[in-house]
Amino acid sequence: MRATPRLLALFAAVVVTSPSARGEQPVEVDVQNDVTYATVDGEELKLDLARPRGLDRATPAIVLIHGGGWMGGRRQDMTGVMKQAAARGYVAATVSYRFAPKHPFPAQVEDVKCAVRYLRAHAQELAIDPKQIGAMGMSAGAHLSMMLGALDSKDGLEGDGGNPEQPSKVQAVVSFVGPTNLILPNYSPVQDQIVTAFVGGKPAEKKEECRRASPVTYVDKGDAPMLLFFGTKDPLVATDQAYQMCEALSAAGVPARVEMIVGAGHGWVGREMTRTMDDAFGFFAEHLKPE
Repeated sequence: MRATPRLLALFAAVVVTSPSARGEQPVEVDVQNDVTYATVDGEELKLDLARPRGLDRATPAIVLIHGGGWMGGRRQDMTGVMKQAAARGYVAATVSYRFAPKHPFPAQVEDVKCAVRYLRAHAQELAIDPKQIGAMGMSAGAHLSMMLGALDSKDGLEGDGGNPEQPSKVQAVVSFVGPTNLILPNYSPVQDQIVTAFVGGKPAEKKEECRRASPVTYVDKGDAPMLLFFGTKDPLVATDQAYQMCEALSAAGVPARVEMIVGAGHGWVGREMTRTMDDAFGFFAEHLKPE
């Protein structure tokens, strides 16, 4: 199956630039590009890093994951947010991962989990607190971020990309318009095409794969607190997806919050993005920097 440019554009619609840091002193950051965090089946997987200049102590980290329907997008789409996170005192990494349909689920999940393990394995040299890592993503990247917050090693989606001795679970998640349950009562043509590419077959015939690929499947006690942003007029991810995830998290005793952006679709820009990004960093500060 070939994904059309229009199809990829729909799921890559959430591309953000660096929001203003309200009331904060500007911090200079150092950026390191094209770091290979794993080689899988001969393919190098890379990430970009940003850190506060002169960082000399272990600090929380945030993994940033781009959207694109699991079929496209670039880690550079999140460069602005990466620099803003570093300016706010985090070590931040924006990561690439393998794309469907050439690499169907669980390749994308395995890759981002591998990236987290890489950061933990290099925590000392990167000045990362390995016990305080968050994840934030847009659309498909938000889905992968939630998988990082909900999956445990016993769930069997670690892959073999390296550093198996390190845990891959994160401690806080922010999701912008991320799908939480890929088993839908009805699929639109666009949803059907996207999910078909992701799970390697028609959703009606791949129900078990859709279940395994859904963050809501794995929610239990001890998962990462999550903040979920949704647009009330999103044509791709229904608001019910947010309620399903938060109800599951709340039932498990995991802190969770949903914020609905009235009238917004699959992403937003301008003042609304600046405000929601400020809320996102406030959420990370609450859960990764409790002191």
